[in-house]
Amino acid sequence: MKELETLLENYWIIKEGNKELYYQLKDSLTAIKPLIEEKLGYQLIVNPYLIKLEKLPGKPEPWMGIDAFDSKVEYGLLCLMLVFLEDKGAEEQFVLSEITEFLQGTYPGEEKLDWTLFHHRKALIKVISFIEEMGLIRKNDGDQQQFINQQDVEVLYESTGISRYFMRHFSGNILNYNSWQDIDEKEWLDLDKERGRVRRNRVYRRLIMSPVVYNEGQEDSDYLYIKNYRNMLQQDIEKYLDADFHLHKNGALLILRQNQHFKDTFPNTKTISDIVLLVNFEIVENIKGGELTIKEDDRILTSASAFEGLVDRVRRKYKEGWSKIYREMSPSKLYDEVTSYMEGFQMIKLEKETKEVIIMPIVGKMIGKYPDDFLKGLEIREDETDNEQMDNEPNGINKFLVL
Repeated sequence: MKELETLLENYWIIKEGNKELYYQLKDSLTAIKPLIEEKLGYQLIVNPYLIKLEKLPGKPEPWMGIDAFDSKVEYGLLCLMLVFLEDKGAEEQFVLSEITEFLQGTYPGEEKLDWTLFHHRKALIKVISFIEEMGLIRKNDGDQQQFINQQDVEVLYESTGISRYFMRHFSGNILNYNSWQDIDEKEWLDLDKERGRVRRNRVYRRLIMSPVVYNEGQEDSDYLYIKNYRNMLQQDIEKYLDADFHLHKNGALLILRQNQHFKDTFPNTKTISDIVLLVNFEIVENIKGGELTIKEDDRILTSASAFEGLVDRVRRKYKEGWSKIYREMSPSKLYDEVTSYMEGFQMIKLEKETKEVIIMPIVGKMIGKYPDDFLKGLEIREDETDNEQMDNEPNGINKFLVL
């Protein structure tokens, strides 16, 4: 159902921004409520301003977070911005200097905010740009990007009045929480975590929100639930998401169909996605050749240096088919990008203390290679075309074979 896909893909749907979609969703909620409330256990907020599905993971994962943020400071500033906006009514105006003064006086971190520092100014603009994109504020006048380079810049904003709906409602007092584990524990307060509705909610959330759910052994109650109720899971996934449910000995996952276009899926049209498909193919070839050995749990343990060598072999073989930025990227930088991307899709685990890489079973399910004549064709075109023209050509995406 497209309506459910929309709710899963978007943080919320603001009526003012898209009235047609808002009413379309509102009219169709009855049909998707059974999955939302009974199977996922999610709260659905519907009011005159917005529709929001409060999406919670079945299991917190390292890749979860705000893509634009890369430091704790930015998350701290976001929380304080929500406090700042709490007292602002819809269309109430304020200026950038009010924000900086409020944040400087309330920021609780060990490192005090200093707007003479470039990285503090840059962090604030990241946060302001994010809440503007999310629809919490509007910019009326000025250029906030100038604040990154100079402190004495003024920008006029106004509140949209919907910031109070941004943070989800917690089951307990968040002032008593000391870690994300506390939040996870209190989510199922006074309920038996391993039985009934709680386990059902957790399993459905993991299947829908994560790239794959792995079998962690005989004591893995979530995977036991998946195996026992696979027919019900398959029916719900096909009915509500128009996707295919794949269950294996070592993992379960959803495979989207051709007509679906979620934002963060694998594979996609990005060059890094192509590169990882090639890396996965190289891994499978190494298994066939005996260079890599699969353990009893269908995982592969290798050293970080050996995996870096594997990625570099892929780079040397296929880089002429990549976009310019990846063709010219250093081997170490490429390795960092590939491992970060693969870890985000749960294809590998990086053991930093032991300097090892665990290659996960899903790698063998998602592989790809260029047709045999593709790289040869690239060499011919390079002789006939200058570099600028080559950079504007498709980089093998349409000719890429996902096996």
